[in-house]
Amino acid sequence: MSDKLVECVPNFSEGRDLSIIQQITDVIESIPDVELKDVDPGEATNRTVVTFIGSPSGVAEAAFQAIKKASQIIDMRNHKGTHPRFGATDVCPFVPVEGVTMEDCVEIAKQVGKRVGEELEIPVYLYENAAQAEDRHNLATVRKGQYEGLKEKLADPHWKPDFGPAKFNAKSGATAISAREFLIAYNVTLNTDERKYATDIAFELRYKGRSVRKGDIDPFYFKGKLIKYREGYYPCGECEFESDNYHDLTEHVKKDHGYDLSDLLSQHNIKPPAVEGFSVRKRGIFTNCKSIGWFVEEYGRAQISINLTNYKITPPHIVLEKVRELAAKRGLVVTGSEIVGLVPYQAMLMAGKYYLKKQSRSTGIPPQDIIDVAIYSMGLNDVAPFDPHEKIIGLPKLSKDSLVAMGSKEFVDEVSRSSPAPGGGSVAAICGALGAALSSMAANLASINLSDRERFTKLVEFAEEAQELRKQLIDSVDKDSNAFNSYLAAMRLPKKTNEEKALRKQAMQEALKEAVMIPFETAVLSGKAVELSCRVAELAKKSSVSDAGVSGQSALSGVTGGVLNVLINLGDIEDEQFVADMKSKCEKLEEEAKHNADKVLRLVKNRIEE
Repeated sequence: MSDKLVECVPNFSEGRDLSIIQQITDVIESIPDVELKDVDPGEATNRTVVTFIGSPSGVAEAAFQAIKKASQIIDMRNHKGTHPRFGATDVCPFVPVEGVTMEDCVEIAKQVGKRVGEELEIPVYLYENAAQAEDRHNLATVRKGQYEGLKEKLADPHWKPDFGPAKFNAKSGATAISAREFLIAYNVTLNTDERKYATDIAFELRYKGRSVRKGDIDPFYFKGKLIKYREGYYPCGECEFESDNYHDLTEHVKKDHGYDLSDLLSQHNIKPPAVEGFSVRKRGIFTNCKSIGWFVEEYGRAQISINLTNYKITPPHIVLEKVRELAAKRGLVVTGSEIVGLVPYQAMLMAGKYYLKKQSRSTGIPPQDIIDVAIYSMGLNDVAPFDPHEKIIGLPKLSKDSLVAMGSKEFVDEVSRSSPAPGGGSVAAICGALGAALSSMAANLASINLSDRERFTKLVEFAEEAQELRKQLIDSVDKDSNAFNSYLAAMRLPKKTNEEKALRKQAMQEALKEAVMIPFETAVLSGKAVELSCRVAELAKKSSVSDAGVSGQSALSGVTGGVLNVLINLGDIEDEQFVADMKSKCEKLEEEAKHNADKVLRLVKNRIEE
């Protein structure tokens, strides 16, 4: 799977005939570098939500092919269901997961939309972050009138599609395509079977907030009298401000609280300033948060059901901590939480690091350990089983034939065989990675129960830096082997004609440069690991300072091994300037690494003899 991951969640207007859905998902699974994650059909809605991930190019192709297949086998003229819809592929959002930005996903949405419009002649509307006009940001507005009103909508010049013809496609309808943030569906379970308590906390959390009630009648505010607007009395729902002039109130809300009160009132179909009887609302605690309370028959407990529309701003673990606080005030206890569907890898890392920091523990540990802390701290196994490999999207995975997936004995055996790869470049990367790992260990050991917060912070920073170097060097183990394989593949290219010979030579030269750059990267990263071992040795405990010394020497082997693999491949490269530049860089890199390795060795020996 690619290092760059995009999620796509198309909704198809068919949820009853599973053979139709199977044809669409078969198309998705046929695209290289794409993984089908979930298929969720609904009989009442007559709609299926499909989730798949992959590289940006793979996801774009899979989305187009799925929309194409849906246009061939779904006929909107026969469609009935409870969910709003206006097309065979009703919506198709693209979501950034790993290594891509929202802007990247907007471009994917535009590219796919253009293809759908031009090649399939389906009207396409861009919405949310991909919207090209303000009134097309909201999906409900774009889809207003649904399929039955689409013919009339397309006749209105204002609703000309972003792509495709402004012409009614009776069979396929229209498709809305977007780019949006990842939506996390998250439930928190309480130790009560009373739904009203979950609802009360949900109102506190959600951005929409709640109607303000007068008087603290009981802890759950169900009996208090609603505060309402009346003639000559306009209170602010956010603070103590009130005025006898509606205009003054709207100016105050816009200036001090950052939103348009008139827009809020219009959402309730009230035309200001005629607001007699309208309840004063108090905003909830979190933006990008929607929540309700319900009773779950299966568990016999009340839950707060939460949708987080931007976990980077409102992450689930922060919401959970607030629920725990609000529950405790009401004499309740949180007994666990659950992720419904998938959760991004980065969201779980954020959670794990948050709880480690609360425990005054180092965050410079392997990612899997951080994920484990998040799972246990959030009680994700307490409500239903949580399998990180199934639930976490973007979780780094090693392919079965990866060198670093081998055990240490298997790897050493593989190196010892007569095959040229894995060779010195992969071994150099392993040496560098081991050096970085030892620095992380020494830093983490020194941070345990440390009262000096400045020293603790430095050690954690060292451990985090070491973990990042370790990760990159581990990645280089397979990169080096694959680069050599690319050179061998170029050598096998046909060479019968002059044109074939020229193409083969060019491919070999490009593969050689690639084969040079990967061990050079290993040397650079290992050099950073050597330098880091010096800093760690200064703050490490005396009992583990020897580990910092071994770290420096192991990482130096990574530098030396990387440089040797650069030099051996430069001999066949014809680009003289490239060769000269690489030799100069390697000489400087090796000299600096040897200096730092000698420095850490002296430092470690002096501390051992103290």
